[in-house]
Formats: sequence, structure tokens, C-alpha cells
Amino acid sequence: MTDQAVAAGGDELSEDARRPAATEGRFLGRARELRELHIDIERAGLDTISGRKAPRARVLLIAGRPGYGRTALAEELVRQVAHRYRDGVLRARLSEPDGTPVPTERTARELLAGLGLPAPAGADEDELGQAVREALADRRVLLLLDDAVAADQVDALLPDTPDCLAVAVSGGPLTGIADVRPCTLGGLDTKSALELLTRYTGSVRITVDPSAAERLVEECAGHPAALVLAGGWLAAHPKAAVADLAKQLHTVGEDAAPPARVFRLAYGALPVAAQRTLRLLSLAPAGLVDPHTASALAGCSVESAHTTLDGLTALGFLHRVDSSVPQYEVPGFLHPLLRALTGSQDRPAELQLARARMLERTVRLLQSCRAITETDSPQGREKLAVLPRALRFPTARAAGEWLGARQPALLAAARLAVADGELDTLARRLMAALVRALVAHVGTQAAAPELYAIHQLVLDVAERRDLPRERAAALLNLADLDAQTGRTVKALARYRAALDAGRAANDPYATGRAMESVGGAHQELGDYDRAADWYGRALAQRLARDERTDAARLYGRIATAHTYAGRYGEAQRNWRAAIAAHRRNGDVAAHARALSELARVQEYAGRPEESLRTCHEAVEWARRAEDDRLLAALRLRLADTLERLGDPAAARLHRGAAERILGDERQVEPSVAKPDANAYEIRSASGED
Repeated sequence: MTDQAVAAGGDELSEDARRPAATEGRFLGRARELRELHIDIERAGLDTISGRKAPRARVLLIAGRPGYGRTALAEELVRQVAHRYRDGVLRARLSEPDGTPVPTERTARELLAGLGLPAPAGADEDELGQAVREALADRRVLLLLDDAVAADQVDALLPDTPDCLAVAVSGGPLTGIADVRPCTLGGLDTKSALELLTRYTGSVRITVDPSAAERLVEECAGHPAALVLAGGWLAAHPKAAVADLAKQLHTVGEDAAPPARVFRLAYGALPVAAQRTLRLLSLAPAGLVDPHTASALAGCSVESAHTTLDGLTALGFLHRVDSSVPQYEVPGFLHPLLRALTGSQDRPAELQLARARMLERTVRLLQSCRAITETDSPQGREKLAVLPRALRFPTARAAGEWLGARQPALLAAARLAVADGELDTLARRLMAALVRALVAHVGTQAAAPELYAIHQLVLDVAERRDLPRERAAALLNLADLDAQTGRTVKALARYRAALDAGRAANDPYATGRAMESVGGAHQELGDYDRAADWYGRALAQRLARDERTDAARLYGRIATAHTYAGRYGEAQRNWRAAIAAHRRNGDVAAHARALSELARVQEYAGRPEESLRTCHEAVEWARRAEDDRLLAALRLRLADTLERLGDPAAARLHRGAAERILGDERQVEPSVAKPDANAYEIRSASGED
């Protein structure tokens, strides 16, 4: 994909348009609404009036259509009262830019992350909603829930304590939540509207013709978003009179709402290249845009895209996002207008090409984000060297900051790509790159909730495209995450489904891994007979393929299942097979661990003398393997056995030797007391992903 520079001359934004507008400053107007909201916080609720203690947090509702400053008012209220809530402010957005409700499960995860609490991967919305309510039960928190679509979105997250306050922003009443009175927003008062215009135009152009300025406010109906666009237009046309703009608005689309009318005029004044870029920003995932996204959508250089984004922000079309990387947000009221324009002015093939360019750019950025963490290896440096300079990150820390700031947009890009259905190849590459980048920077455990969601998307694509190999990989990964969070029954069902998919794909790796994992799930459920049977099936496959290392491990897993079932004879036979296999493979450490397990089973079987001899042999192999922790654990086992055999002096010698090996670690849980989970469990992600 080649970058194409923005055309010079008339297609560039003017210098005045690119200059940032003076939009920063104190909150404007809404004094009456703020006063009412403060009174509403203090007023007695229905429960208090009736003599009952309020069971839940109070909800304040700020209602109005997008563009009327609902979120700005909510943020100002939060700023004014935040000091009353010792545990801080939590924010969440409850709808996508196109108005689609955000699942409660995703919102709950965001809130738990804001509290610094873990959210189990794969948990449903009821479980996560309950986790949020429990976490807030003993806290004093202010919740800002923006763009709520329905009452149940808010209700599912309300803390069960009157010490918290929820400020909800919505387009209408939230019927179903008790004791809520909406603060409905209309236009700004004339004084505040004029002050908003002054921030863009300066005071002179307003004071020289106050009646024209008031007429402009009237044409905009005091609508804040319309006034911002009008102010941006005036700032970009310093020689135009305010009266000229008011006159033009009066003749532009009289049947349309004020924001749409001002948008038509302001959009029409943009250069052609800027118009196209602005239209294509409606395709940005989660409404969040960075220079790379804009560059890929428009097919221009990153520098040109950055300049265009700054210019559009100065004109009021975009909002800057406070983050560690340059990022912009498309206002909610603008999305339907831009969507309508793309539908009428851009061909479907052009829009699909723009989406493909954006996904391809995102994939390459994620590859770069991962590659910067692998510079210790020649292969990692080679991967980084072949990337264009514009796609490289200077340091691993910068890459991690980019990944953290862009994560909501990246996850949204994956969801949109899968929902599109026509870019599945790019969607699969994007999800694979995103998984690898998250694991490299965050780690598998910390990124488990995000990985679970991504693997579900991979499964959706695999089922839609009938890709059994990828279906097996996704099911295995999802089942592993289910097993790690205690949903063993669900994990077992997915392991069985993965086995069917692996057989359909003729994939021996997926088949063997699934059979072994089915056995592990049965073992976790206490069904040791089925566990041993499935381990045996997996062992037969490994032996048929001459996979000796895996076969040796499976002998140990079969022996473990028999041990749990109390069949010590079968357990000893399989541990001896495992010992012989490890010896043939030359794996000294595994040989020592298998000997230690055999000694444990012999002791369980009532053969302490045999256990003592085996344990001595295991000590020698552990010494050869230079495994100090195993050596110390074996010494402790020898001490315990010798004490039971009536030799306390020898027991003291071995216990002292173990303590010297471990230093200050005096309390050691012997690794021989219970099989090492990592030694016999397969929990790693599939290489296919």
C-alpha cells in the first residue's frame, strides 16, 4: 500500500484553519441546570421520605440529544462534586458511536479495571455486574455513565449503597429506575452562546455587530455543537462578517436541524481532500482516530493526515482526546451526518478499500508493536528493520503506551472487521497480531479477558468460513481460559468440540492436545477413570507419531490419574514407563521429577523402604540436573520417610541439608507432594493463533 500525499493548493486546509482554536477555558452557561442538579443531589429520596434507608446509589440523569453538551455538563458536575467521593470517579461509555448499546459485560470489565480489580476471562454480564456492585459496596465512588441507551444498562451497574452517586447521560428518560428526575437540556442562553462564539472569533467581530451575532445564535437555536461549527467557520474566514454567516445559514436547508445546517455550510467550505478525510473518519473504530488511522483511510501520508486532523479539530469537527498518543474523537452528533455523506458521495467499493487499508495499517502497527519487544534476537531486529520508518516505535515503552491508549479502538476494529464479513482474511490477521502484541506487552494472564473476546471472534470467523483448523485453535484457547477460571464443565465441552474440529482438519497437534485436555478436565472434575482413558488415547497417538517427549509426559499424567484413584500399582507401572522414556530422551530434570513421583506413590502404597531407595536415586538425578528446589524437596521427603522408619538422626541430616539449599526458605512445599501443574498440564496458546 503506497501513501499518497494530499494535493497542494486548493486541497489543503488554510493556515487559519490549521491553527488550533482557543476553545479551552471555563465551562460556559448551564448555571440553572447545574443548580438543579446540585439540589437533586441533596434532596431526600422517596425511600428517605418513607422512613427507609436508601438501598442503592442515587441516579442523576442528564437528558438531551447529541450535540447539546450533555457530556460537558456531566463532566462539569463531576468536577464540582468529585471531592465528596473519596474513592474517585469511574467513567464508562454505554453506546457505540453509531448508537449500538455496549454490552454490560464489557462496561463492567472497564469499571473493574478502573478499580484495579481483576475481571475473570469469559465471565457473563450477571457475574461481572455483581462483581462491580460488590466492589463498590464499601466504597464512595462517583460513576459517570455516558450515552446510556436503556435503563437496564445503568441499573445493572448501580452500587447497592447510598454512599455512591451515578450521573447518567442519555437521550431520553430511563424508565424503570426509581426516583430519577431528568435534567433535560435545550439550547444555551444568549450570553453563553455569544461567549462561545467569541472564543473562536475574538471579541471585536461580535461587539461591532451584536445584533448579527444574536441573529446567528438564533439561527443556531443556541445549539452548542452548531455554535462550535459556526465559530470554527468564522475563525477560518477572518474577513467574513458574522452577518454574512447568519444570512447564509438562513438560506441553507431551512427544513434541517441547526447542527445539520451549520455542518453543511462548514463542510462545504472545506477543501475536497479534507472533505473526503472527514467523511471517511466515520469508519474509524469506536469513533477514535489517530494520524495512522486517518492516513490509511484517506490514502495519504501520516504527516498530511496529522495536519488535517489538527485543522478539523480547530474547526470544531473533532475533539482531542487526552491520551499519551495523538488521538481524536468524532463527536456523536456528527456520526449520522458523516454516514449519510459517505453513503451518497462514496462508492461502496471505495469504502471497502478504505476499511481494508485501515486494517492493513493496524496489522502492521501491531506487528511493529510486538517486534520492538524482541530486539534481543537477530530475528526480531530483522522484522523491525523491514518495516517502514513511519511504522516503527522508538522504544518498547512507547509501543506499550500506544497499545494501551489505542486498545479500545483496536478491539473495536476487530469486532467491526468480523461483523463486516467481507474482510475475513484481514480480520484474522488483525486478531492474530493483536493477540501477540497483548501477550508481548501485557502478558497472557493480565490480558486474559481481552484474549477471550478475541478468540471468540476468531471462532465466529472460523465457523462462518468453515475453517476447522482455526476453529479447533480458538476452541482450545477458549477452553483453556475457561479451565483457568474454574468453568471446567464448559471447558470440557469446548475441548470435545475442538477434538472434532481437529479431526475434521486432520490436525494431529490439535487432536492430541484436545484429547489430553479432555483428560485434564475429567481429572479436575474427579472422574479419574475417564481421565486415564483419555490420557491413554492421547498417548497412543503420540507413540504412533514417535513424539517421545510428549509420550513421556503422558505416562506421568496417566500415573497421576491412577494415583488420585488409589490404584497405586497402575500408577507405579506408568511412572516407571515415564522414567524410562525420560532417560531415553536425555531429559535429566524430568527423569528426577518422575523418580520423585514414583517414590511418593510407593510411600502411599505402604512400601517405605522402596520409597527410600527411589528417593535416594531421585536425589542423585536432581543433583545432576542442578535443580536446587527439587533437590531440597527430595531431601525433605527423605527426612520424613526416615522419621517414619525410626531413624531421626539421618532425618535431621537431610532436613538440615534442605534448609541450607533453600537458605531462608524454611517452609517448603515439596514438589513431590503434588504433581507440578505446569509439568503435566497443557495451557499454552496455540501456535496457530
